[in-house]
Amino acid sequence: MAKKGNRIQVIMECTEHKNSGVAGTSRYITTKNKKNNPERLELKKYNPVLKKMTVHKEIK
Repeated sequence: MAKKGNRIQVIMECTEHKNSGVAGTSRYITTKNKKNNPERLELKKYNPVLKKMTVHKEIK
């Protein structure tokens, strides 16, 4: 039988986009191992609306 994994799917949302007042959102979906990383993820990802690399934080 297959093991039930510790990987969960999380949604990443841009922090700079919220504060800029520009319409739309920049979100990415990724996975993380909840056993090794119990805290919220924070990654630099590309925001196509602002056209630059920004910090994206886990929202769920």
